[in-house]
Amino acid sequence: MTDPRTPPSPTVGRETTGQPGAAPANSAEHPWPVRSVAVKVAQWIDRLGSIWVEGQITQINLRPGTRTAFLVLRDPSADMSLSVTCDPDLIRNSPLPLHEGSRVVVYGKLSFFTGRGTISLRVLEIRPVGIGELLARIERLKALLDAEGLFDPRLKRPLPFLPGTIGLITGRASAAERDVLSVARNRWPAVRFEIRNTAVQGPTAVPQMLAALAELDRHPSVEVIVLARGGGSVEDLLPFSDEALCRAIVAATTPIVSAVGHEPDNPLSDFVADLRAATPTDAAKRIVPDAAAEL
Repeated sequence: MTDPRTPPSPTVGRETTGQPGAAPANSAEHPWPVRSVAVKVAQWIDRLGSIWVEGQITQINLRPGTRTAFLVLRDPSADMSLSVTCDPDLIRNSPLPLHEGSRVVVYGKLSFFTGRGTISLRVLEIRPVGIGELLARIERLKALLDAEGLFDPRLKRPLPFLPGTIGLITGRASAAERDVLSVARNRWPAVRFEIRNTAVQGPTAVPQMLAALAELDRHPSVEVIVLARGGGSVEDLLPFSDEALCRAIVAATTPIVSAVGHEPDNPLSDFVADLRAATPTDAAKRIVPDAAAEL
């Protein structure tokens, strides 16, 4: 007699139900044709239903005379994106102008196109995220990080008096890069830099800065890392208030200086970094001693 507590035999990956006439199990001898796989994937995706999605527009293809607009919606904190289609009037009639870099919340349904094997999000509503909402989100994230103790002064790592090598993350050929390099070298000519040029605004900024930060943090010679860029609008400075970047700054083992914007600008990287510099020039002065004064 069979013990009722005995679990049934596993049937993972099988197509059969054990009934006469059932389809054979999926295997190398009984593979599924491409059409069957495509139909099954389409059916599973269809079960998800309609969803709200937030992201940043990185591409808009709106051609005159066409009935469909094509967009690419990217995650601001990761190198991931979705293809999006919508009625062109959703873009033309938006209460706020939509352009590449706009942060939006969209409502739609995912579809799997069996002929091409691609996924697209068909959007029925687009809601631009305005400046007021962006500022409110930054304040909510600031309160969350503060409640977790990530702003605690006791977490701040001391900067070396004379760093052998300084890691610098900044935009390519930017004024911030020139300011840091020229001021630091004027103060201490022998100072060395490991420079990583990344995007410092837009949808690719956070993933690129995260990769550069991780690389410099592992570098055996780098003793302090500077995040530097000049001033800008709220949207321009959004990457420096990104949660993933803030948590990466706290998790790093190398002291980090946040030198973003001008004096009034206070992205969240200023609060989690080990030192906040008012400007890139100020950062160079605070991490490199003056050789003449020391002599």
